[in-house]
Amino acid sequence: MKKIYYLSTCDTCKRIMKELEIPQSFIKQDLKTQGISEEEIEELYNMTHNYEALFSKRARLYKERDLKNQTLLDEDYLNLLLEHYTFLKRPIIVNNDEIFIGNSKKTVAAAKNSIHGN
Repeated sequence: MKKIYYLSTCDTCKRIMKELEIPQSFIKQDLKTQGISEEEIEELYNMTHNYEALFSKRARLYKERDLKNQTLLDEDYLNLLLEHYTFLKRPIIVNNDEIFIGNSKKTVAAAKNSIHGN
């Protein structure tokens, strides 16, 4: 599978997608308009074996609900991811059997290397 989960309204996602020069062979899924299904989250989980790795602790709702002061289990992370797309760390780039989560320079560089073989 070659896929990128992103937000079209996110300047960081747009910058990264431009930098990566995402090939046409990739499926681009805008989380704001298309959302993400439980099946898709499970596919990502099977690559990471960790819902927390998919979870954005920078999400506005994370702060508003004071979730940092709660002990969250895998099931809690899954339910929150299913509840609202902003809980998903982004962008998420899947290139066959590799997954790249988030926007750190190291992650973006690794994704670029994976996609373009530089």
